[in-house]
Amino acid sequence: MPSGFENRYLISTLSGDLLNTDPAVYHLSSLIAGVMSEKKEGDMHTSVTEAGAPPENLQESVAPAARCFDALAAEHHLDDEKIRSVLTKYLQEQELKPFQAELIHLQQYLEDTGRRMIILFEGRDAAGKGGTIRSVTRYMNEKHYRVIAMGKPTEEQRSQWFFQKYVSQFPRGGEIAIFDRSWYNRAMVEPVFGFCTEQEYNNFMRGVIGFEKDLVRQGTILVKLYFSVTKEVQKKRFNRRKHDPLRQWKLSEVDVQAQERWDDFDKVKYEMLRNTHTAAAPWTVIRSANKHLARLNALKVILNAVDYEAINQELDYVPDDEIVVSGAREIELMQKDKLHKKKKKS
Repeated sequence: MPSGFENRYLISTLSGDLLNTDPAVYHLSSLIAGVMSEKKEGDMHTSVTEAGAPPENLQESVAPAARCFDALAAEHHLDDEKIRSVLTKYLQEQELKPFQAELIHLQQYLEDTGRRMIILFEGRDAAGKGGTIRSVTRYMNEKHYRVIAMGKPTEEQRSQWFFQKYVSQFPRGGEIAIFDRSWYNRAMVEPVFGFCTEQEYNNFMRGVIGFEKDLVRQGTILVKLYFSVTKEVQKKRFNRRKHDPLRQWKLSEVDVQAQERWDDFDKVKYEMLRNTHTAAAPWTVIRSANKHLARLNALKVILNAVDYEAINQELDYVPDDEIVVSGAREIELMQKDKLHKKKKKS
């Protein structure tokens, strides 16, 4: 374990009061600074500030705390790599917090004005939708939002207008409805796995544009997020689910086939974006290979979707254009990729 007090760096998110009252924080500062100096571009964005020398009596008071930490680290077999991982996660959580606080103010604005908001989370399996939803809702007022994850349709729902089961979950005034997958199941999963007929698929693609346009025209704020992940990253995440007992419940038969049907999903994704990216209800694509950056930028996109007065004017609300791509731009990139593959075959 690193020790000593030669390092004068502290993470900017740790307050001066914490430094003075918790000597163990200073004991770990050299390790934290090491994490920051060795970080790879894009891993973390938390700044580091130079701090003054510790109080004269700090070295004496830190010894018991340091020994306690070292004992715990030894007991749990925490090497430097594991500690760096824990600290990285902590710093990433700190970076999200100011934006999560703004979401609370956004909620208050919706409640005060009686406006409704719907956020769709779409994307391939293991693209990071669930984790991002948890980051979005972590500190929100639970009385004014709902997360909806629709299961397999019942026989009654099958006999109804397709959108009816979703409309029944729409928000009231002042509420946010978050769909963990949405009516776009009919544009993605269902046609790939044969869960709908060709006619049902075509009817959906013709009807969804007018449905969403009317929704927005009547005052609902609609945000459509598509989380994009590479085939390699998806495979890695599936393997983790397979071998991690805490994640095995996430792995379904559909997931197992997702890799085999990658190209099929590419085709329906392209058609979905090409046909349903509109001025009234545009798609925003979020590159989610880096989960933290995907979550951070998703928060920014959501905050930018509502015309409210931000409380924290010092935050950078501009999404990273390496992470966030408009639906129109994604269509262009997919078209170029299709042409490139076609030329390689010929």
